[in-house]
Amino acid sequence: MEILARDTLELGGFAGITEHRLVTDSRVFDARKKAEAFEGLGNMVYLADARYLPQGSSGMHPHSEIDVISIIVEGRVSHEGSLEHGKDLAAGEVQVQRAGGEGFSHNEINPDKQQNRMLQVWALPEKAGQPAGYKTYKPALNGATRIYGGIDEKGSTFDSSTLMDIAHLKTDEQLSLNETHLIYVISGSAKVTSGHTTEQVKEGDLIRGDNLTLTSTAALHLLLVSHNN
Repeated sequence: MEILARDTLELGGFAGITEHRLVTDSRVFDARKKAEAFEGLGNMVYLADARYLPQGSSGMHPHSEIDVISIIVEGRVSHEGSLEHGKDLAAGEVQVQRAGGEGFSHNEINPDKQQNRMLQVWALPEKAGQPAGYKTYKPALNGATRIYGGIDEKGSTFDSSTLMDIAHLKTDEQLSLNETHLIYVISGSAKVTSGHTTEQVKEGDLIRGDNLTLTSTAALHLLLVSHNN
């Protein structure tokens, strides 16, 4: 089991955003990779915990052949771009954009006079040249909600062998995970056990390991990432 604490990392950012980058996978970042950041898992290659300045924005910019997952944690985000222009998102909602070979451009804006907080995750698509697409989710406040991956014949999620879920646990609830996971503690705290080792984790901690058991000590909001081999 490995644990990376967000607040030990250098605070960076661009445009109207400050952020900690916890995953910068070598497949994408190469020489720009921060040594202290984790590699990704499966097709997941990037994780940043960001705060937008009051009325700040990312600026309009393009993507291609990448899936962009935006998890709104605090405040609001106004979405502009070539997919679903004008969409507004609030805390607790998730936006997933597939660039594919078609590509898209977007600008995410904080419309308010106080900072917001948003996680951004990137995943590589398994097939090149797919059409661009857009989906949103409002994860349940109890249990886990799939926001990315698997094979979904109804098209509720973008197909991928890399799986991402948002999970909420109440205090003293337990979650056991058998396969290798990356787990990001969005908020709350827990004890996490792997084998004979138990560690305390809190908001901003990124955990990598397998056969993990989490027991919440304060209500937990988690991002879970795994991969079907």
